[in-house]
Amino acid sequence: MFSVIFPGQGSQLVGMGKELYDKFDIVKNLFKQADDTLNFSISKLILEGPKEDLNLTANTQPAIYLISFSIFNLVKKEFGLDLNKAKYFAGHSLGEYSALSCAGYLDFSETLKILRVRGDAMQNAVPKGQGGMVAVLGSTVDVIEKILRENKENIKAQIANDNSEGQIVLSGKTDDLEKLAQILKDNSLKNIKLPVSAPFHCDLMNNATKIMAEELSKLNFKYGQNKLISNVTANEIKDLDELKSLLIKQIENRVRWRESVINMIENDVKHFIEIGPGKVLSGLVKRINRNVKIDTINNQSDIENLKI
Repeated sequence: MFSVIFPGQGSQLVGMGKELYDKFDIVKNLFKQADDTLNFSISKLILEGPKEDLNLTANTQPAIYLISFSIFNLVKKEFGLDLNKAKYFAGHSLGEYSALSCAGYLDFSETLKILRVRGDAMQNAVPKGQGGMVAVLGSTVDVIEKILRENKENIKAQIANDNSEGQIVLSGKTDDLEKLAQILKDNSLKNIKLPVSAPFHCDLMNNATKIMAEELSKLNFKYGQNKLISNVTANEIKDLDELKSLLIKQIENRVRWRESVINMIENDVKHFIEIGPGKVLSGLVKRINRNVKIDTINNQSDIENLKI
């Protein structure tokens, strides 16, 4: 059995999808539809940059989704590989929207629009420069949680992403993260400040949660073809009400990616197919379990070599 997985923010690159855009009308048509839906040329931004504008969260989120959705549809319609035979669909943060859209829970245009809103809301939830994220390498969730508990009087920070064995990301205010970085260093834990513009997946995102709760209530979700794994619970989502609720909670809650992958493997998944720009999730899956098969689909050669 296989699962299809979709990357989140950080996988973007100017020129992503260009080979497929140049070769296949189905991709060109989706790019054109995205431009019309968003009322600006996101296709030009993806293909030509500038990088600074592509990296703005309000642009990054719909852009990565557009690439993932284009590749997914190309694989199915042009190459005849039915990815909906997958046992599960899952995505990392914004990738969860790629997953639910490709599985048929929400249509293409609505997903583009909600990701534009989501990106803008998350970007503006905290004044620029006042929050950030730090990656901690070579530690465990238990160790990091203990450090956060011991320092909770002086430092407010949360685990934002439990990505893989030995890769945990923290979110918080810039001042708190600077103090925390020194404590981590004192505990011989390597940590790296991430080049992000806001502290995602923590309670500083509360304003974004309010906006998304209102916007998600307006959308026409329907039952899709595949089971979805939630970032918030790392478990299968049971129904549409739970899906909406978890998408709202996802803004401030930890992305439980490591647990999600382990859960899928424990439910007989032996093959992961990453659809979208970059190879971030493939690398994380490999760190979680070296025995599963992993395919990353970025270009025509990747598609032609894919066996399901």
